[in-house]
Amino acid sequence: MNRTLTHKGAATRQRIIEGAAAEVRERGIAATTLDDVRARTSTSKSQLFHYFPDGKDELLLAVARYEADRVLTDQQPQLGDLTSWPAWSAWRDRVVARYLGQGMDCPLSGLVAHLGRATPGAQAVVTELLRTWQAEISAGVRHMQTIGEVDPRLDADQAAAALLAGIQGGVVVMLATGRITHLEAALDVGIGNLRASRRLDPPVPSVGSSG
Repeated sequence: MNRTLTHKGAATRQRIIEGAAAEVRERGIAATTLDDVRARTSTSKSQLFHYFPDGKDELLLAVARYEADRVLTDQQPQLGDLTSWPAWSAWRDRVVARYLGQGMDCPLSGLVAHLGRATPGAQAVVTELLRTWQAEISAGVRHMQTIGEVDPRLDADQAAAALLAGIQGGVVVMLATGRITHLEAALDVGIGNLRASRRLDPPVPSVGSSG
């Protein structure tokens, strides 16, 4: 929605989105109806269509944005505080716990598939999620560079992109097999590579050495 909502209107719209998200998680996308959402959120048909005039798909796109936000908020405060190796380890554990808790049903993946991965709305949701997630990891890498724990020559954005790609791959494997080990490996290897980078400087030749 492009128009500005009142505080009450924004709260009502958010209540509808959260109610729809709960219905999708419990019933699945196909089985969730607008009547279910109205009953759960105690809203009238006119209210629902006031905030989502294009109906169910518009509401589901808003739910997809909500679920994308949850991916990030579920990692806080650890994701926003990658300032030491224990903090990185705590974030790693938080990510693993989040996806273990979610299990093999990913509401966001289902919503994006339903809306059509190539549609502008769905692409925008996924693109913004990955951009924000990568930026948070990049900020952590840069902090570790400033305190001398990561090689300052390392491209922080590239390192964050590689780590995030590994996480996404691990999640895909988990959704397909139920096994969390690939996600754990992606996190452990990615963080391990960051830690090892400061030890990769070539040795300084001793004074008087030849060759």
